Amino acid sequence: MAYNTYNLKESANRPERFVAGHRMCAGCGGSVAVRAVLRALRPEDRAVINVATSCLEVSSCTYPYTSWNDSFLHTAFENAAAATSGVEAAYTAMKKKGKLRENYKFITFGGDGGTYDIGFQSLSGAMERGTDMVYVCYDNEAYMNTGIQRSSSTPIFADTTTSAIGSKSDGKIQFKKDLTKIMAAHHIPYVAQTTFVGNFRDIHQKSETAIYTEGPAFLNVLAPCPRGWRYAEPELMDICKAAVDSCVWPLFEVIDGEWVLNYEPKKKLPVREYLAMQGRFRHLFDAKNAELIERIQDNIDRRWEELKGLCNIA
Repeated sequence: MAYNTYNLKESANRPERFVAGHRMCAGCGGSVAVRAVLRALRPEDRAVINVATSCLEVSSCTYPYTSWNDSFLHTAFENAAAATSGVEAAYTAMKKKGKLRENYKFITFGGDGGTYDIGFQSLSGAMERGTDMVYVCYDNEAYMNTGIQRSSSTPIFADTTTSAIGSKSDGKIQFKKDLTKIMAAHHIPYVAQTTFVGNFRDIHQKSETAIYTEGPAFLNVLAPCPRGWRYAEPELMDICKAAVDSCVWPLFEVIDGEWVLNYEPKKKLPVREYLAMQGRFRHLFDAKNAELIERIQDNIDRRWEELKGLCNIA
């Protein structure tokens, strides 16, 4: 779906599928991601929403209340995608037998802990099998629900409760896993990376494309966490914009194997400006740690050039 044919106003005015009253934190990127993705559902369609154990699950469905206007399924960290795969198979069988007439879409939400790590095997299996579903990772770069422990999505040198800074530690010592590229390697019809920038056109358009693409689709949404990243709640959008402008989190999609870069900053923001907005990187601005920021910048520059090469951009 091309940007110039996408009706953002119509999409933004669709009925809410994820309603107010949930217990997600103020300034949380996860709840913003869910609302944006579900607005892509057309009013005539129904959905089965499956959520892996996460902040989103425990905060949105506290018995006897729920914030979901569609059918809701809670599964464990490790089997969310597999459960959705099973539900979609049952729906397909029942529809063939004439037992169901309504059109359903199948959407799974998981945090980075339940997607990059614990649930990766079931996600990979569902994508390889060709399940007609969308898996959405709201990536807040740590296990926020259980105490801000590092995950394989946590950036290098980030301060978490299990990669704490100190006299012998500069934070996490490994670079962040590139899950979006790994999902593209599954050769599925649609893979995209997005976040909240500008007028939300990017995430709205990609969500609709993912939901209405036949077969498996994967969305990776950068969704900052005010507690784990340590920023003031109103700064959510500014941090997302800085992530995109510094090329820490490029906006791109892979459509039937074709890589498409959706945004290239006119002037690339130095990564130090993005890091300076977050308390989890405060230690990097000690004079003795200047080399660590240089290492991060070098890695971002290399990966950005690799992405441009995949997208055939000189």
